[in-house]
Amino acid sequence: MPIVLNCENEPCPNPVLRCKRLLDEQTPQKMEVIVDNEAAMDNVSRYLASKGMRVDETNKDGKLWTIKASQAGSADASPAVQTPPAQAEPKQGGTAKILVFLTSDTVGQGDDTLGSRLMGNFLNTLPELGEALWRIIMVNGAVKLATATNPAIEALKKLEAAGVSILVCGTCLEFFKLMDQKEVGQVTNMLDVVTSQQVADKVITL
Repeated sequence: MPIVLNCENEPCPNPVLRCKRLLDEQTPQKMEVIVDNEAAMDNVSRYLASKGMRVDETNKDGKLWTIKASQAGSADASPAVQTPPAQAEPKQGGTAKILVFLTSDTVGQGDDTLGSRLMGNFLNTLPELGEALWRIIMVNGAVKLATATNPAIEALKKLEAAGVSILVCGTCLEFFKLMDQKEVGQVTNMLDVVTSQQVADKVITL
């Protein structure tokens, strides 16, 4: 029988943390995780995949998602649903890892039109950091930068194509109702945010 974790009504990053504790304390052959939003479903699926679990199935029933997973080597495991890992590997070759932590879709205060233009200039200039630029994390209003209609989307796509890891807060996407409009980066959670800041050699915050 699978171990069932009911994470309904639990805020980020509780569902991922509960999965982490279960995997740390036990070696479940099969498990099911119940969550109540798409961001949590995405985060849990990616986390389990990053820990070597097979994400066999995700089902939605009303407002609840059920993620079914099993050990990759178990005989009765179903063909895995392909899910990239929650935490991308650091870029190779750089002597330092720079993390850019964005909390808004504009730079500074005073005029949002100017602030939006400055943010675009900032993102277009980030490649000047070279191989040291490791990861960009977007939280709160900054998640709007990752949507199809934002002028910054092309700059972010170029950075991602160049190997920069881009993480977009799932809770924030849900709050702004932008989950289905995200066009760049991986949905992330607060555990990834905290561990990324711990691993980075330098954090640039805007």
